[in-house]
Amino acid sequence: MLGLVQPSLVRCAEMVAKLRSLAQIVAGVQEIAVTEIIGDASVMVNDITHDSHKSGSGAIFCCVVGETTDGHNFVNDAINNGASAVLTQRRLAIDIPQVVVTDVRHAMGYFAAELFGRPSSKIKIVGVTGTNGKTTTAHLLAAILRQHGWDTAVFGTLSGTRTTPESTDLQRALSQEVDRGTKAVVMEVSSHALVLCRVVGTKFAATVFTNLGQDHLDFHHTIENYFVAKSQLFTEQYSEIAIVNRDDVYGKKLISALKSKNEISVQEFGITDASEIEADVSRVSFAWRGEKIHLATGGHFNLMNALAAANAAVKLGVATSDISTGLAAADAISGRFESVVAGQKFGVVVDYAHTPEALENVLHSARKVVSKLSQVIVVFGCGGGRDHNKRAIMGRVASELADVVVITTDNPRFEDAAEIASEIESGIDSSRQKKIYVILDRRSAIAQAFASAISGDIVVIAGKGHESTQTIGATEIEFNDSVVSRELLKVAS
Repeated sequence: MLGLVQPSLVRCAEMVAKLRSLAQIVAGVQEIAVTEIIGDASVMVNDITHDSHKSGSGAIFCCVVGETTDGHNFVNDAINNGASAVLTQRRLAIDIPQVVVTDVRHAMGYFAAELFGRPSSKIKIVGVTGTNGKTTTAHLLAAILRQHGWDTAVFGTLSGTRTTPESTDLQRALSQEVDRGTKAVVMEVSSHALVLCRVVGTKFAATVFTNLGQDHLDFHHTIENYFVAKSQLFTEQYSEIAIVNRDDVYGKKLISALKSKNEISVQEFGITDASEIEADVSRVSFAWRGEKIHLATGGHFNLMNALAAANAAVKLGVATSDISTGLAAADAISGRFESVVAGQKFGVVVDYAHTPEALENVLHSARKVVSKLSQVIVVFGCGGGRDHNKRAIMGRVASELADVVVITTDNPRFEDAAEIASEIESGIDSSRQKKIYVILDRRSAIAQAFASAISGDIVVIAGKGHESTQTIGATEIEFNDSVVSRELLKVAS
């Protein structure tokens, strides 16, 4: 029986260690002004959440005002579930202590960081942002840091439902990594996360800018707003060191702005840093700072992701030999220029490319590894409920760079899949006289691409990458491009 009881005692000990009074938390949050404290601030708290369903005993419930919902409307639910205090933007008629602030969404990151012991001050955290390449760069950097001897965690697209968690969840997760003895965390930081204050309360040892292209304009409305959102990460509030891609138009713009302010250190990187470059569908190699670098991931564009990771590692004090060994040890990443091999005589690559720039990069990389007589065949769609403007652009990119274009569904969600396909098709350059198919069933679309391929060709299946489901209306069906490809290739053989 003792063996069964002991783990729960450990958990209780951890909870008690983090139990602090509301007054102590408020006193520790120096970054913002508290309008007033109502009620007994000596109440003890040990958790913080923006979800009324998770507001158990000892929790501070944060009344976040969103686009469609207002957390203040759920405060009684939180209290009924045991909440001990409330972070609010106005006085509420409730019987538990409340802390009034101007902006709950902004404040709760600082409150969460303080409650959980300022975890980002206890481990090295690197933030990676950009339109494309965040996931690959983060995983490559983590492999380098592990080779350096640091137990390293990765937060991002492959590890959670959101690229970047809400601030309360993020600070809790970082605290758990501290408790585990983790030495570093590499995390993807989305533009949504920056606008919605999800990384408020986090201090980064370094931040990385990969690139910026057209995406999320349904949220940001303009590319300039999108850039401003990304730029927030490269300020004294968050970062000490910026690693920035000088080959990107917006990277150059960011470098110029950072150097004029002279607030944080800037490390530039670009394609000319590398030499002896070789790339195919399953590997990339190049020379850098006297080291020969080998990646187990194909695609010429992944060279830039490797350079981003390598330069971040240098600024963190990692030796170039560890960088080389770490990059070589990095596993291929699911859905990132993932080569699918099932005995077929043509190449198949699955990639997450779902922006015009990403699709262009993937197709350029595919073109580089086939002969002039071979075809590049692309299968892709665009997600519903997202930026409409990029659809025609992606159609144009596909028709310019591929020999055969198969337009299909991505995650149509609540949009008409045929209308999405029509918007994509409207951008296709008809003068190029390419083979164009519109096949809304994604499995059938992939099958058509394979039927069009002969020995030496390469089929690029873009847009969904690692995703294991397809969202059609309110329904999610099982669908993974790599799995489906292997099934179809097996049947064909």
